[in-house]
Amino acid sequence: MNTKLILKALGLVLLCEGVSMGPSLLMTFYYANGDFEAFLISMVITVFAGGALFLMGAGAGGSVGYREGFAVAAFGWILLAGFGSMPYVLSGVLPSPVDAYFETMSGFTTTGASVIVDVEILSRGMLFWRSLTHWLGGMGIIVLTVALIPSLKIAGLQMFKAEVPGPTKSKVLPRIAQTSRELYKIYLVITVVEIFMLKLAGMDWFDSFIHTFGTVATGGFSSKNTSIAAYDSVLIELIIVVFMIISGINFALHYYSLRGNFRPTLKDPEARLYMGIILVSVCLITFDLVNSANYGADKAARDSLFQVASIVTTTGYASADYDQWPSMSKAVILLLMFIGGCAGSTGGGIKVSRYLIMFKGISRQIMKLIHPQAVIPLRIGKGVISQEVLDNVQTFFFLYMLILGASVVFLTALGVDLVSSISAVAATMGNVGPGFNLVGPMTNYFTLPMAAKAALSFCMLIGRLELYTVLVILSSRFWRN
Repeated sequence: MNTKLILKALGLVLLCEGVSMGPSLLMTFYYANGDFEAFLISMVITVFAGGALFLMGAGAGGSVGYREGFAVAAFGWILLAGFGSMPYVLSGVLPSPVDAYFETMSGFTTTGASVIVDVEILSRGMLFWRSLTHWLGGMGIIVLTVALIPSLKIAGLQMFKAEVPGPTKSKVLPRIAQTSRELYKIYLVITVVEIFMLKLAGMDWFDSFIHTFGTVATGGFSSKNTSIAAYDSVLIELIIVVFMIISGINFALHYYSLRGNFRPTLKDPEARLYMGIILVSVCLITFDLVNSANYGADKAARDSLFQVASIVTTTGYASADYDQWPSMSKAVILLLMFIGGCAGSTGGGIKVSRYLIMFKGISRQIMKLIHPQAVIPLRIGKGVISQEVLDNVQTFFFLYMLILGASVVFLTALGVDLVSSISAVAATMGNVGPGFNLVGPMTNYFTLPMAAKAALSFCMLIGRLELYTVLVILSSRFWRN
């Protein structure tokens, strides 16, 4: 393993994080509403630590292999949350390091779960940093490093593979640095367009930035205690719904669409299934709200559309308290937490593509029982899925449920009720944010025991890096030469 190369890459990641604290530092200075010293000290420490790691790895040769890619991705995110939590601790917003780490990990993994009871009393600099962690984590800060600094020769497909979500990793351009830059250009374009649209819809500039960061990164941090419900605006909700759905689609498809080629998006099996899941879920919940909760049809459709888009894309914004909805609607919401967005999107969760591969695998197995001698390739669209990918997906499902079950047992052992435990683990592993009961959309994770918050921080990390990247570094074989 090339340790120097790993240190060099981790140093660059921390340097990027330190520079990213700059806008929040300037805001605390401009508005003079506190937290300036907290950000200044945090920024200096982060930049110093990043520079030290970079110098330790100076002169590293060779290229990033599988081991280096996994190590940089896993340790990079752990360090990002650690150094990114310093402003919370130093300012006194979250004096507990466990709470601060939870909040920061939630931001970078775009989970949106919070332990801050009253976000409206935070300084603008703190609110901006809190939401900026979403934006940086949405596309992946390591992918950003690869995009910005390819000349340093620490970029490689293995780092891209270790961080980008989905069962398969595709490049839209021959070189991975080019792919990273193009994806970030699209990410930036979508961000700028939504900021202006939210401003035109009635938000001020600051709130437009905050909620755009939370939308395009499918994160869900808001500057309001009651999230999007605070605005009670149909237009704002529709804009956010559109951009949540866009952000839940594979960004490689956006690359082709922005160049006038809409055929890949329209023909993509995963995108079509993703839209189908949204449509069916909205219809089911709308029917249930009208039938069982005496909602008017327009109000039911409005609330169900927003919440379905928010949960399936793992954004976690709330326009209504779905914890008070009828049982069937809550069941649909819970199931959506286990789905997530498309592969290659900013959405979390298991991913629609994995379900598609599993369904195709089940269908092929049934056909082979009927025709034992037949050779039946597993096709999705025009592509053929290899047996290796199918095995990987099946193992992923097993591991996901195993970790989820163990985490639920751990939370219940700490005294957390079963519904809160299941939804909290599902919401953090799926990077959704809010769950039910103690962690519902109008409450947060503050009341949970410290040990539970620590465990859920790990769930966020392992969910964002899709199990293997974290599990592989926990294996003793990984560290053997």
